[in-house]
Amino acid sequence: MPTTVLRPLLVSTILLGSTHLATADSLADFDALAEAARGETVFFHAWSGDPTINAYIEWAGDEIEARYGIELEHVRVTDTADVVGIVLAETAAGRDTGGSVDLVWINGENFIALKDAGLLYAPGDEGWAHRLPNWDVVDVAGNPSLTTDFTVPVEGLQAPWGTVQFSFYYDSQELETTPSNLDELLAWAEENPGRFTYPQPPNFLGSTFLKLLLAYTIDDRERLGAPLPEGEADAALEPLFAYLDELHPHLWRSGRTFPANQAALRQLYADGELVIGFANNPAEASGAVARDEFPASTRSFVFDDGMIANSHFVAIPANANAPEAALVVANFLMSPVAQLRKQDPAVWGDFTVLDISALDQNVQDGFAALDLGAATLTPTELGPAIAEPHTSWLTAIEDMWAARYQGG
Repeated sequence: MPTTVLRPLLVSTILLGSTHLATADSLADFDALAEAARGETVFFHAWSGDPTINAYIEWAGDEIEARYGIELEHVRVTDTADVVGIVLAETAAGRDTGGSVDLVWINGENFIALKDAGLLYAPGDEGWAHRLPNWDVVDVAGNPSLTTDFTVPVEGLQAPWGTVQFSFYYDSQELETTPSNLDELLAWAEENPGRFTYPQPPNFLGSTFLKLLLAYTIDDRERLGAPLPEGEADAALEPLFAYLDELHPHLWRSGRTFPANQAALRQLYADGELVIGFANNPAEASGAVARDEFPASTRSFVFDDGMIANSHFVAIPANANAPEAALVVANFLMSPVAQLRKQDPAVWGDFTVLDISALDQNVQDGFAALDLGAATLTPTELGPAIAEPHTSWLTAIEDMWAARYQGG
């Protein structure tokens, strides 16, 4: 059945809360909580740099209001660190309740900052995500990044929303054989000067590219799961920067300047200036093809020994004004109907956090029917996932990058 026919059927028939898998007690408690939250507004602070994501959040808000009577207000964010700053400032000023942030799209160092400060919602002094009805179908066993965020245990203090794995996209009319490792990427760049680059750190996509290089240049990848020992940054990162020193002269504009962000990188590729680009979302290229932003000849590739992967989450600050309503929103965002729509490249293309085999058959059929697009690699084709390093490694990389290449 074509996806365009299946989607309306699924929206009306999927059990939104996977109630058949939840215990009676937890379902009764959640129903009461949802009813008590009716009429509240959830101020959802979420990155707004992609119009397709903004449109998805708008759809989710419409669904949540129709089903639960809760208004979802998307507070558009440029940098999630700014949201962390808001929570820290409000708490420092004594605003322990009635905060301006009810829910935040978050992961990595921003989650860690709030967790370390004790500023995440924890009813009964424990996490909440694993107590939501839809947690029963989250792929905890198959995806460790759903319970450990950049090496730090989540402990139920945030609910998983999506998963990503870094991949390259390229124009197959201009490139027949794709690089399978760093050496081959460097060799290709040397032969094709100006046709590859990366966003300038600390932009998250540029920094992720540097973390991929780190995983391939470090002497022992297992070191990345622990903090970078004090005084060892220069020696540990020397191979990474040696590689960049070789690569930069062959980049777009000879590595003297870099695109500012993900959108700028995509535009350079769309304009034909670059042959190879990359994204955290494996479906990003197919989505761009579907919107006629990228040439139809766009395809994707990965390195043989794995690519950086992580999950992203939603969290509730400890001083949230409407924490119960935020719980309802978080549960909906994990629901099969919301996750299925989100994975459709025509909508967003963000990969699900659910264990598809645990879902009702009609939902499984819905995921199977999704046309991921010719430029999207299947989970098998994506190959091994490389875990995110401890955040101390990225801090050191970004500081050294700025000092070395920007005079910072």
